Amino acid sequence: MGMRQILGKLAGQTVIYGTSTIVARFLNYMLLPLYTYTLTASDYGVLTEFMSYIAVLQVLLTMGLETGCFRFANKDGYEPRKVFSGALLAVSAVSAVFLLLMVIFGKKLSVLMGYGGYWNVYVYVGVILLTDSFTSVLFAKLRCESRAWRFAAFKTIKILTEAGCNLLLFLWYPAFAVSHPDNLLSGFIPAVPDFSYPIFSIVVSCVVCVLLFIPDLLRLRVSIDGRTVRDMLGYSLPLMVAGLPGVANDFLDRILFRFFNVDDTLWRADLGVYQAAVKVAVIMSLFVQMFRFAAEPFFFSNTRQKDFRRIYASVMEYFVMFCMLIFLGVTFYLDIIQMIVGRDFRAGMDIVPVMLLAYMMMGMLFNVSMWYKLSDRSSFAIYITLTGLAVTAVINICFLPVYSYHAAAWGHFASYLVMLVLCVLLGRKYYPIPYRWNRILAVVAFGLLLYAAAMAVPDTVPYGWVLALRTFLIAVYLGVLYLSEKYFKRHKGYESKNS
Repeated sequence: MGMRQILGKLAGQTVIYGTSTIVARFLNYMLLPLYTYTLTASDYGVLTEFMSYIAVLQVLLTMGLETGCFRFANKDGYEPRKVFSGALLAVSAVSAVFLLLMVIFGKKLSVLMGYGGYWNVYVYVGVILLTDSFTSVLFAKLRCESRAWRFAAFKTIKILTEAGCNLLLFLWYPAFAVSHPDNLLSGFIPAVPDFSYPIFSIVVSCVVCVLLFIPDLLRLRVSIDGRTVRDMLGYSLPLMVAGLPGVANDFLDRILFRFFNVDDTLWRADLGVYQAAVKVAVIMSLFVQMFRFAAEPFFFSNTRQKDFRRIYASVMEYFVMFCMLIFLGVTFYLDIIQMIVGRDFRAGMDIVPVMLLAYMMMGMLFNVSMWYKLSDRSSFAIYITLTGLAVTAVINICFLPVYSYHAAAWGHFASYLVMLVLCVLLGRKYYPIPYRWNRILAVVAFGLLLYAAAMAVPDTVPYGWVLALRTFLIAVYLGVLYLSEKYFKRHKGYESKNS
């Protein structure tokens, strides 16, 4: 197979894998109105806390074995069947122990954390982590075998099952439970919607996903080899340790609300308000995720181009331009967009601009981080991420008791900014890429100037005129970018002719 065919296959599979991930995040975004119009801010805060624990524990319980499977399934001296069998055994054993602990101590833990009467939710968390860890190895097997369509189909079925279960529970089950109090589900979830509904929906989707893999498990013919398992764990556990700070950095603020919020009695409600605002800003995160799926194979496959570093620098400029367009689009029409969340959650909409900028810097960090991936200095990722985690921890511990979710939002902003600056400085030293920071910063400054102008309009101005002005400012932004691009291209062409 030629190089062009290999890259074409890679690009095609990237689209397939990426589509299922984007669909998952989009559907999760679409469930936001269902949650915030049905649940109280406190209930949504509790859901956010549990989901944060699940996200961190998933990294611990999979132990980096997804990557370990890729490494050893293609390594001489190791049989793929024994590699995947060993990985399944390892994650199943560790996750099963965790589930057993939740069954034994879940009731005491629920009382200790203030969720007495909800010990079954701790068991649900254990089931989610066991089934997700188990299927993560099976999904890795599909990727290793280049079975992209099967991967995407199973992921999509899992996503749709979770979404469908949420809709049934929230919209149908409460009325059904009133007329049928002794129904089968009454032992699993309450008749009145609360935070356990989304968690139970995830349990159902995870069980369905395991059932989908039964034919693959039957074909696998499980065979355990002690040496293979030991070697894989020796390779994978350091990867898990390296990846943990990144996940912790994304969810640490949610976990710290319990301990450091400005009001001990309102921390759950404040966390719910904060999470709703973050979900509104996730529009930017969705774009960054889509960009990553397209850009990563692009960056790696173009290193032999004559001016590939200059190409990468240009990609960053266009990325920032589009991010600022998203920023202006969301903030200018936030009064309308905020209607997707319940009234009790709209108090936190003032942090949406901060989170949008934080997610933009997350995308910029991905761009500039290519230097250590292309130069085989990936160990720098650990130091950069640990620095970001420290910034997040310090800001939240110091300022959550005073500013609540505003501190959490600015903690994300500061963390990504520090990591971005650190990554840029190290990149200049070890793998210089000619980013034109004057142009990039000019685009950001221009966007922020238009934002400030829009926000400076007095409240006495009719809202229709306000929307018209903001739409005009977006047109100004696009027009100025278009004219500046034409100018720079003409200027560059003129310099080339005279050089």
